[in-house]
Amino acid sequence: MELTPYDGIPHLLTPVISESEKALQALRWAVAEMGRRLHRFSDAGARNLDEYNEKQTDEENLLPRIIIVVDELADLMMRQYRRDTETMIARIAQMARAVGMHLIIATQRPSVDVITGLIKANIPTRIAFRTVSAVDSRTILDGIGAEDLLGKGDMLYMTASTPDPVRIQGIFVATKEVERVINAVKIAGGGRITEQIAMAEDEEGEEGEQSLSQPYAQIDLDADDNGGDDLFFEAVKVVQETGKASASLLQRRMSVGYARAAKLLDIMEQKGLIGPVEGAKARKVYIEKMATP
Repeated sequence: MELTPYDGIPHLLTPVISESEKALQALRWAVAEMGRRLHRFSDAGARNLDEYNEKQTDEENLLPRIIIVVDELADLMMRQYRRDTETMIARIAQMARAVGMHLIIATQRPSVDVITGLIKANIPTRIAFRTVSAVDSRTILDGIGAEDLLGKGDMLYMTASTPDPVRIQGIFVATKEVERVINAVKIAGGGRITEQIAMAEDEEGEEGEQSLSQPYAQIDLDADDNGGDDLFFEAVKVVQETGKASASLLQRRMSVGYARAAKLLDIMEQKGLIGPVEGAKARKVYIEKMATP
């Protein structure tokens, strides 16, 4: 509920998620997106997001940074999908930073069944506010001290390069001030343009309905052959009209979020309408004429 006021700001990949099941699906999407980005970086000969974006000759191929925020980890770790949550958080924490994806997790229950050894091992940067006991402090920081903090923003900050926690003071921002900033961001961003992120399992590696190795001069699709997305045919029309296939193009022309635009391109690639990502090069477009409903 702490993040609910932020719902509707224009650069969200998805509306704020409050259901545990959907949160787990969002983490799955993040792992899949991380894999897609690693593949693109490899093709482009880039080691990180900055290098990849510098190599792009077309700004439509630029990739944005993604920040994933989990407000209460205990809600995910206390349910039947605990193991999946732990594994995905560890994978994201291990590799996502290089591809421009960053993870922030928080909990009011710093116990070992919530902040597990696997999670701690992959998240070296930590902040502890005042804890109830020295045991809770050790769970977060691997040492005592947080139990003696004063509260009201008093905290201990620890990173991989500074293993000894540093005591710092956080600032207080009133709810009304938060709301004013959020409203200003919404106005400056031109209103809500977020879309639900793709909640399907990663389909990378599955063969499409048609081989991607051959260009198509003419492709006929049935009315129901939309790949599970009702905006599919509209996206195909945009690609057909412009002769370009990029996520940023679909975002601008269709007012959808990055995640949905990327998923629409994945569907088109699976159906052989466009070519795969080739490093810094633009995708090949194989569509000349298409019969759509």
